[in-house]
Amino acid sequence: MQYIITFSAVILGFIMALFLKPQKKNNIKLLLAFSGAFLLSLTVLHLLPELFSKDHVSSDEATHTALPVGVFIMLGILFQIVLEFFSKGAEHGHVHIHTDAHNELHHIPWLLFVSLCIHALLEGFPIHDNQSLAYGIAIHHFPIAIILTLFFANAKMNKWLIFAFMFSFALMTPLGTLLAEQMEFAQHYSKEISAVVVGILFHISSTIIFESNEGHKFNLAKITMIVFGIALAYLIEMGHAH
Repeated sequence: MQYIITFSAVILGFIMALFLKPQKKNNIKLLLAFSGAFLLSLTVLHLLPELFSKDHVSSDEATHTALPVGVFIMLGILFQIVLEFFSKGAEHGHVHIHTDAHNELHHIPWLLFVSLCIHALLEGFPIHDNQSLAYGIAIHHFPIAIILTLFFANAKMNKWLIFAFMFSFALMTPLGTLLAEQMEFAQHYSKEISAVVVGILFHISSTIIFESNEGHKFNLAKITMIVFGIALAYLIEMGHAH
């Protein structure tokens, strides 16, 4: 189920952008604010407590490194900053790629593609035993897919190339989930990998919340979407707890 949820979100965003061509940027920014709040809440309510839970800490300490889990969270934040140097902020809805005077791209943005795929791949690792996080990642990827597709379409990129780009992006998170389930290395260091992903999600979600409005201004609509995102994440987590 987790595979379908995360894959479908990107494909749905691609289809919606290509055929419906939504033009209201404010609506997309509000969706981004909701997704950022929802993802941050799931990270704080579920992933973070799980990393520091006694069950997680006491399970075969020999499989873990001597470094505190907080170090890996900070490494995740730093790693995401490095990724954004190459992706130009595409992970949180900002696409800063140079086009010519006619707003056309003359080369494939490989750095953006590779860094975005690495980001999406890592996000898939903690999902294999956490369906609520799968919804969080899906809601996060949906507006990103819309923004990227609209940008590439407006930049006159070939539609089949856009599809190949977005299809590959859609596959990355399910691939990460599959690797987490099948690779011995991923299972051996699941705690450390999850901590790195928590750092990535902390950085991404907080950036989305604070940058989804120009001038970093919080208006009523944005605050409402943030509160709604937090409340929905809380209700989902409480539902799973019971």
